[in-house]
Amino acid sequence: MALVGMIMGAFQSDFLPETLGFDHPLTWAITLALGLVLGAAIGAFQGVIVAYVGVPAFIVTLGGLLVWRGLAWRVASGQTIAPMDSNFRLLGGGADGSIGGMWSWVVGIAACLGIVALQLTKRRQRARYGFRLRPVWAEIALGVVACGAVLGAIWFLNRYYLPAGIVEARGLPPGTNVSQGLAIPVLIALGVAVVMTFIATRRRFGRYVYAIGGNPEAAELAGIRTKMTVVKTFSLMGLLVGLAAAVQIARLNAAVSSLGTNMELNVIAAAVIGGTSFTGGVGTIAGAVLGAVVMQSLVSGMVLMGVEAPLQDVVVGVVLVIAVTLDTVVRRRATG
Repeated sequence: MALVGMIMGAFQSDFLPETLGFDHPLTWAITLALGLVLGAAIGAFQGVIVAYVGVPAFIVTLGGLLVWRGLAWRVASGQTIAPMDSNFRLLGGGADGSIGGMWSWVVGIAACLGIVALQLTKRRQRARYGFRLRPVWAEIALGVVACGAVLGAIWFLNRYYLPAGIVEARGLPPGTNVSQGLAIPVLIALGVAVVMTFIATRRRFGRYVYAIGGNPEAAELAGIRTKMTVVKTFSLMGLLVGLAAAVQIARLNAAVSSLGTNMELNVIAAAVIGGTSFTGGVGTIAGAVLGAVVMQSLVSGMVLMGVEAPLQDVVVGVVLVIAVTLDTVVRRRATG
């Protein structure tokens, strides 16, 4: 994340202005594309070492942590690169990086329609293959609860209004309440969650990943190209890291070599809390997202309570150990 973020920052701050000029409409798109390609390339490089050279993934990623962090510092010799392109900054949210109240309701209604359509599709598929169906009242109740949660979240977010200075700068009368609505980073996260869920549950690649995680030898004997699947998985992870780096430097309006420091601990804890098993083959995208929400809520809550930073690390470490312990106990009972 740090390396890709620094390169994107330097690219749009030093290189693109000389060729396209400052704040060119294509600057943000070119920079984002560079970050995604670079992240995917780094992920694929590490994946090749793991899959084809045979070096354990833990060693490769640990070595990469040190290498990429060092190269991130080398890009600008530890200096902060700022500011970012004005359009690129929208990826980080803020007052301008949100879609407003009306469009937030549009997104919420579309999400509710998607939930209903997904329920109907699943029900038809289960009926087609003779699987047991939930009672109709249960399906309706689940749909109502899910849609209620979505619309309730939209209503809650729309209660946050833009500052008066920004409203007046937009030429609106003083005292006008303008809802911020959904922030662009939230939409990006939701979009990634939907796409990744589709890949994990509806595509052959997703089934291969679960199969390799559950039993690599059996997957190999079943004819799955395990090595190529591992490379693709690492590459996909790198692409997502590139996207995360873009959101981070856009939010900060600066690229710093310390970007993402210690974030790997929160990521591991979020995945485990969300139901991902260290033994492999078990986990969902929705669970990982829920785990990330829990971890971020925990960290934000400690900040609001005035908990010191070292104690925050202690709490995160304890939560991680407890989550792994519970996962180990549950798996042991399931297999025992």
